[in-house]
Amino acid sequence: MYAIIENGNKQYKVSEGDVLRVEKLKAEVGAEVSFKVLMVAGEDGVKTGADVASAKVTAKVQAQDKAKKIIVFKYKAKKNERKKQGHRQPFTAVKIESITL
Repeated sequence: MYAIIENGNKQYKVSEGDVLRVEKLKAEVGAEVSFKVLMVAGEDGVKTGADVASAKVTAKVQAQDKAKKIIVFKYKAKKNERKKQGHRQPFTAVKIESITL
């Protein structure tokens, strides 16, 4: 059984036991969070729309962290114009506990 959930304007395919990195959530480590369910697929077929209005995906927050640093380098040729920046995107790691209909 798997589900399609939405978080941070992105969609993720999840199953029970998966560890997922999502956009930063306002939740403490160890807290339980739930996500908006868009689709559920299992042995009885695929359910979407009004069929999954009561569906629930619960997860436990495992970590609040930052991703690896990326380097953003902008320059204009022949103008001696350079700009170097680094960025570390914050994320929340969650473990999917259950998918219920």
